[in-house]
Amino acid sequence: MKILVVRFKQIGDAILSSVICKSLKETYPEAKIDYVLYENVAPLFKNQPYINNVISITKEEQKNPFKYIKKVWEVTRNDYDIVIDIMSTPKSELFALFSRKAKYKIGRYKPKRGYTYTHSILEPSSEFDKADKFLKMLDPLIKDGVDVKLNPNYSLEFLDEERSKLHKRMEDEGVDFNKIIIPLAINSRRPEKVYPIDLMKKVAEGLLEKYDSQIILYYSPNEKEFAKKFHEELGWDKRIVSTIHTESIRELGALLSNCDIFVGNEGGPRHLAQALDIPSFAIFSPGSNKHDWLSRGNKRHEGIEPRDIETPDYDKLSYEEKYRLMKPEKILEEIDKKMSLVPKYIEKKNLM
Repeated sequence: MKILVVRFKQIGDAILSSVICKSLKETYPEAKIDYVLYENVAPLFKNQPYINNVISITKEEQKNPFKYIKKVWEVTRNDYDIVIDIMSTPKSELFALFSRKAKYKIGRYKPKRGYTYTHSILEPSSEFDKADKFLKMLDPLIKDGVDVKLNPNYSLEFLDEERSKLHKRMEDEGVDFNKIIIPLAINSRRPEKVYPIDLMKKVAEGLLEKYDSQIILYYSPNEKEFAKKFHEELGWDKRIVSTIHTESIRELGALLSNCDIFVGNEGGPRHLAQALDIPSFAIFSPGSNKHDWLSRGNKRHEGIEPRDIETPDYDKLSYEEKYRLMKPEKILEEIDKKMSLVPKYIEKKNLM
């Protein structure tokens, strides 16, 4: 059995989509499962037990149609039995088009398109979170009598040496692992998903004071200035570490695996924390719906959105006004409910 899963998106979506690969591996343990991803995301899925091969689409292949078609043709020569095109764009559909021998070619329903699919899946209703929506793409197998082992819990594994290397770097930069270590997501790839910085500073101050914690302001090279400015505005507080930049998505994962609870803006890193099973609390933007992105059956990972704050005439508020409904005090109150999931917090509390 050979299975191909195609997902052209960024970190968060790729992690959420991996529940398809995991469920298929549990259903067909002997199957060879290949996962097609953009090259900046692909390294994250290496050495995962439910994926046999990670196939990268390079930036050059993304931009050059001839090189892209050549890549798709080469990949599909593996004669897959099942092809699942999660994105279902004209570009990704080529994998289904070239996989002529596949019994199942599953994609999303698109008006006036998708004729190469054997099964087109309608968009599931809002009662499902994102992971469960992705799993609906396995419905054709279920309807044909396959006992599909649906698993909505996504996970990622990192090598011991990767975690140890980041642990050493963190120690060298002054991280005290006797304290509760909190990676704080103050930034986002999308500016509209950044909680107002003056409010985030108050959240940071509250986390430091209430839990005697250390905060790590992780960042990629192009986010360094943003993180340093945030640290500067907090008086270069020594309980905050802003000297650890991560040069790859795997380095970020290894860093998070050494932390105790993730807090901050919703995005790919928050999904990465959940995949590592680190408790998390996310701050959602007015344009997001937390019920889409949070696993509804997993209380280790929760969050807050503006609509959680009851207020009249909500729809008449500006984007900024909606964001500011989520007061730092309320966020800290909700985070406090998650601290019972942090072993270091329980140990400290028991010693008091």
